[in-house]
Amino acid sequence: MHNDVRERRLERGLSQAALARALDVSRQTINSIETGKYTPSLPLALALARAFETTVEEMFDADH
Repeated sequence: MHNDVRERRLERGLSQAALARALDVSRQTINSIETGKYTPSLPLALALARAFETTVEEMFDADH
């Protein structure tokens, strides 16, 4: 599943570690989401969307 987590994170000047701490997950989880190796659970996807003040639909694209 394609997502723009990396782009949004970089726009805000956040490291993977900083974002991971804010969401209470590991840095490896953030890396796996950004590279498309891991599709986050709904609660984590919602937390990411809230952190970036957007919607899950805007961040994740299953058709891409």
